[in-house]
Amino acid sequence: MSANTSRQPTGDSDLSSGPGQAAPTADGTPGAAEDATKVIDGSGRSAHRFWSSRRIPAALAALLSAAAVGFLLYDVVAVRAGRNAMRWRRRLAEELATRPLDDVWMIVGAAVAMALGLWLFLLAVTPGLRRLLPMRRPTGIPGTEDVRAGLDRRAAALVLRDRAMQVPGVQSAQVDVGRRKAKARARAHFRDLEEVRADLDAELGEAVASLGLARQPTLAVRVRRPKKG
Repeated sequence: MSANTSRQPTGDSDLSSGPGQAAPTADGTPGAAEDATKVIDGSGRSAHRFWSSRRIPAALAALLSAAAVGFLLYDVVAVRAGRNAMRWRRRLAEELATRPLDDVWMIVGAAVAMALGLWLFLLAVTPGLRRLLPMRRPTGIPGTEDVRAGLDRRAAALVLRDRAMQVPGVQSAQVDVGRRKAKARARAHFRDLEEVRADLDAELGEAVASLGLARQPTLAVRVRRPKKG
């Protein structure tokens, strides 16, 4: 998720700090970016992603399965009652009995069934909800042991963007926040680029720490001059 905003132009060079670079705090000491790879929350327990309920895929799979099984069951009951099997079932049985395994339609049908099964399997074993970043669990407060909170990636990007715009010299800023990395791109229309980048490292490092995320994303900052109009 990303957020961006802007102010006004001049110049054209750029300067960047690589991913994983520790962000200094206001007093010049290494800041929050050093803990970017930690996946343990404040209570000492590992933080897990939120699982999506996936109601739509589950409902579609259930409806299609129920319709297919109901249709087949109706035909089986009709045959048991002395009626002829439906034409589609006789045709299907004939095709399955006579077509060779290397037939194009057999291969296509098998590929479609395999792809559908793989998709359902991936939905079953992956958490989903990639837009939510798990936050640290509260500690020292009775009754909050099972409390879990998450922060939307777009909201996190807006917070970091607003903090970046507070740095003197920054004309515009754009921030992308992922599960493991936060990328900030800024345009500075005055002040030395190195000074602006250092201030951005410090400001955004403190902002990332203040978000209270269980896994603090690695911070990467890039600063450049606006293009001449």
